[in-house]
Amino acid sequence: MACRITELVIDCRDPEVLAGFWCEVLDFVVLDEDEEGIEIGPREGFGGLQPTIVLGRSTDAKAGKLPLHFDVNATDRDQDAELERLLALGARHADVGQTGEESWVVLQDPEGNEFCLLRRRVG
Repeated sequence: MACRITELVIDCRDPEVLAGFWCEVLDFVVLDEDEEGIEIGPREGFGGLQPTIVLGRSTDAKAGKLPLHFDVNATDRDQDAELERLLALGARHADVGQTGEESWVVLQDPEGNEFCLLRRRVG
């Protein structure tokens, strides 16, 4: 027997803003919403191959670089075109000490959570 990651939980100040951002980035939909937060995930819902993301309302401030981050790959365009799309959605470049030689781009979501856009396109 083994476990499988079914949900990723992110504490945030504004779940609505992050839900909108990540739904656009990942082509997810809102699956559930209450006063404590919002769960987003693939259109087929909870329990599939992709984990859902729970955006929990919190007033705690983000402190420093996160010990865990998302890596994303474009599905239908090259890295440069996807970078343009993510920046237009509200992502920002982030400096976490990269050298400039990396094949990935480090970004932040609207609340400053780091994620990386990888070069390889996936289907």
